[in-house]
Amino acid sequence: MKAVVLSYRRSKENQHNYHMIIKPLDINSREEAAKLIGRLVIWKSPSGKILKGKITRVHGTKGAVRVRFEKGLPGQALGDYVEIL
Repeated sequence: MKAVVLSYRRSKENQHNYHMIIKPLDINSREEAAKLIGRLVIWKSPSGKILKGKITRVHGTKGAVRVRFEKGLPGQALGDYVEIL
């Protein structure tokens, strides 16, 4: 399943570089997104490097989820696609 990287998890003053908010395609409710918790997420960089993360919880009511990556994603990943396994 594919998803789009929306942004870093952040507040007005702080940004958490290891946490990303992603929106899975074809998931439009909090209940559907809750079924994805614990699944592996993979982002492939343009140079071929693979960064892995895990879905930790839902974010909001429209189906977005929060992902904790082992290493923080670079800014070029924003708006890019990730793969949910």
